[in-house]
Amino acid sequence: MTIKVGEKIPEMKLMTGTADGPKESSTQEVFGGKTVVLFGVPGAFTPTCSAKHLPGFVQHHAALKAKGVDHVVCMAVNDAFVMGAWGKDQSVGDKVVMLADGSADFTKALGVELDLTARGLGQRCQRFLLVAKDGKVTHVAVEAGGAFEVSKAEAAIAAL
Repeated sequence: MTIKVGEKIPEMKLMTGTADGPKESSTQEVFGGKTVVLFGVPGAFTPTCSAKHLPGFVQHHAALKAKGVDHVVCMAVNDAFVMGAWGKDQSVGDKVVMLADGSADFTKALGVELDLTARGLGQRCQRFLLVAKDGKVTHVAVEAGGAFEVSKAEAAIAAL
């Protein structure tokens, strides 16, 4: 079941892809005492994710910061090396934290998993948007299959 407004972000260890390689952190470090926009994508380097989803958050970073956002976080069921390379390829710099969920543990804890095994892609993350303040969910929206509306940067700005 998908996490709901008012619920706390599950406590667990996370891996981020950085220019210096993988970095371990916790959900408390990422979400505690901050306003965070988290968006999930089915996979790094995939067409919509690379052409529209991630670039939209880079483009609208200043508007998100102006609304009080401390961190913008992109999550995919990929390893930290892939997420780091994708962030570099997309020139995210320090605008977007590239969260790697290689085993889909955080994805499952949030209830946004997507089984694409039949298409050769294994367990993935649904396309979604979540806003959290001090570790508590204030907004969550999951896209219908194939859609790209409720999880884009403009939707995050409107939700803040």
